[in-house]
Amino acid sequence: MTIKLHNTATRKKEVFEPLDDKNVRMYVCGPTVYDRAHLGNARPVVVFDVLYRLLRHTYGAEHVTYVRNFTDVDDKINATALARQEAGAAGTLEELVRERSNETIDWYHADMDALGALRPNEAPRATDYIAQMVAMIKDLIAKDFAYAKEGHVLFRVRASKDYGKLSGRSVDDMIAGARVEVAPFKEDPMDFVLWKPSDDGLPGWDSPWGRGRPGWHIECSAMAADLLGESFDIHGGGNDLQFPHHENEIAQSKCAGHGFARYWLHNEMLQVEGKKMSKSLGNFFTVRDLLDQGVPGEVIRFVMLSTHYRKPMDWTEKKRVEAEKTLWKWKELTAGAERLRRPHLEVVEALSDDLNTTLAISILHEKAREAKTAEDKSRFLATLEMLGLGEKWRDGVSVAVENAFALVTLKERFLAIRETARSTKDFSEVDEVKEKLDAAGVEVRMSKEGVDLIPKPNFDPTKLEGLL
Repeated sequence: MTIKLHNTATRKKEVFEPLDDKNVRMYVCGPTVYDRAHLGNARPVVVFDVLYRLLRHTYGAEHVTYVRNFTDVDDKINATALARQEAGAAGTLEELVRERSNETIDWYHADMDALGALRPNEAPRATDYIAQMVAMIKDLIAKDFAYAKEGHVLFRVRASKDYGKLSGRSVDDMIAGARVEVAPFKEDPMDFVLWKPSDDGLPGWDSPWGRGRPGWHIECSAMAADLLGESFDIHGGGNDLQFPHHENEIAQSKCAGHGFARYWLHNEMLQVEGKKMSKSLGNFFTVRDLLDQGVPGEVIRFVMLSTHYRKPMDWTEKKRVEAEKTLWKWKELTAGAERLRRPHLEVVEALSDDLNTTLAISILHEKAREAKTAEDKSRFLATLEMLGLGEKWRDGVSVAVENAFALVTLKERFLAIRETARSTKDFSEVDEVKEKLDAAGVEVRMSKEGVDLIPKPNFDPTKLEGLL
């Protein structure tokens, strides 16, 4: 199967040809681990998980290496640890930073597992690769692409002749349109930090330039080179990382003599109900918020896959409800189906065409209508599993999915009861069902448009049995 991917570096769709089809390599920028992953953070995880699955299907699981890092040295992490220390937490600041990082990494793994994402082959932490970063910085200084001043080391942006090629902007345009830090230790406003000093109150490491810590951009270059080699196949991430992070990665890696990544993929951003997600708008929430509200990870994943990765994605309540209904029908369709490893060719072809998950799901709807025989249903399940859906149905539907689907069924039943009550003007049955739902920890929200059943923290699905 020929895979075609839209390469941001060339701005066109290209046939994917790995450097070595026995060792296909992909690097994706992971999270800075200071807090829970929000819904937007989850989109690249799902997108590149689909690509990882496609590569494994095409080249064999043993021939694909996927690296996604954790940035565990950052001012936000330091600030969180300092706040804990000031609140009386025991331990040194470095110990508290490590504790916070460990906690957040565990959260991240649990939340992404719930979305059906396979774990990468490698999940390096930046703090374990300080020596590699120092070595790379020393090499850049020796080649005159970087300079040390006042405890800082900075990269000379204008020494990189291709700088701006990925994002399609000149250095002068970037200075005119961006906020760049003007500092006395910079030769040029666009030069970026490779190393910065740390005082005694902050985490730091010894280096030829004094005690300090690395800049953000050098971390990914050093980890990618160490784990995937100086040249590898694919580098991915959200398009918010295209500039400056990915632009800076390319510059420092190329100037160090590395071939670096050959194909660059970027996913578009996520909105909520048509608006940018932000705390000020009250539409900001984490993956864990949704999971705790009873929204199954499979549903979150399905909604994300319904939009092509290079288009803005809009999370809406309507899409969530529709996804739950669809997955429930597909769960019923594949109940008891044998495990085959032959997904539908049409879906594989759709994914091979720049990860066209929108088309893949459209084909699945068609295949679901056509599935009559046991073999049809087994192949349908295999296709779902290739998309990271249906895997939790192997030993019966997951508890989270079962609970959500039970609420979908109850919602439809409640709507019917309410419609009858509107006709008869007798709302006693509506009140009775509401009381039972409340006792089961389900909030009933009624409006002219419809009804929503929202699980509360005390949600107990065992108390729904008399209502189903």
